[in-house]
Amino acid sequence: MVIGQEAMLEDPRFATREARGRHGAEIDAMITDWTRRHDKHEAMRLVGAAGVPAGAVLDTGDLLAEPSFAARGIIQTMQHPNGELRMPAFPVRFDGAPAPVTPSPLLGEHTAQVFGDWLGMNAGDVEGLREKGIV
Repeated sequence: MVIGQEAMLEDPRFATREARGRHGAEIDAMITDWTRRHDKHEAMRLVGAAGVPAGAVLDTGDLLAEPSFAARGIIQTMQHPNGELRMPAFPVRFDGAPAPVTPSPLLGEHTAQVFGDWLGMNAGDVEGLREKGIV
């Protein structure tokens, strides 16, 4: 038995579905004790090897750290001005490769360019707005 509770096999408290239902808290305590001694991947392997369908529930950190996702292009590392950022890739492939991801602009990164192109302001005008706390 995977969780090391062979005595349960002969225990009348666990012999039928109805009996197990009445003793659910005890079963939960045994399973909780067992799972605390195994990480989710090991528990999945042990339970699966016993013929019980099982899958580890992966959180965001697990998914971002999954090496096969990076190798398959599901997770990409983007170079951002504030540091490296790992994120899911766009799911559509172009010629078999994931689309490249680029960072969003930083807040105010293109203010001078936009004000210059759209409003005809020069760099001094934009700097004056910055000094006054307007932008």
